[in-house]
Amino acid sequence: MICPEYLTRGLEEVYNRILFTRMQEIPVVNQALEVQTVGFQLWNDRCFGVLVTPWFMNLVLLPNEGDEWGDLQLGTKQLHQLPSGPYEFVLGEEEGVGRYQSCSLFSPMFDFADQETAVATAEAVMAGVMDEENRDSISTREREIAQAWRGESDSDETPENDVETEPQTLTERMETPISRRDLLRGSFLGNDSR
Repeated sequence: MICPEYLTRGLEEVYNRILFTRMQEIPVVNQALEVQTVGFQLWNDRCFGVLVTPWFMNLVLLPNEGDEWGDLQLGTKQLHQLPSGPYEFVLGEEEGVGRYQSCSLFSPMFDFADQETAVATAEAVMAGVMDEENRDSISTREREIAQAWRGESDSDETPENDVETEPQTLTERMETPISRRDLLRGSFLGNDSR
């Protein structure tokens, strides 16, 4: 089921306002991108999807009416069991949206040359996290992200992830299953510099 349009439109309006106020002249803004909600759907009676902005791409979980996570402190981390596995979300709040939970995918967004590529990536991410066949192959939990930034790997990963292959089109890359490391590094974008 699709989320009510007023929720996704409201999320876009709030983040467009942030883009043209707080984010003005901030060097992490990719001027080739814009704010857009992608793939929002009802999941466990909550609206869930990807928010693309010129400075980040996050999974976002919006509460039900009356379920505003008021008993939790801002910044609280909470694991949600999605079809592909557990994902760690952080509680935030913005005027005009209220409380919501988000899970970071990309930040900053300079690896994306245009909005079309960012949206295609967001669509692929949504398909991936909602597919039970990807269980345990992708994750955005903090531990894995910290390991990736330090250049460390999980013990369950194999050297197969580093094998060079022929270049693929964006469509082929989006249809190819990806490992946890590849998701965190953005390897499916075809950027060999990582």
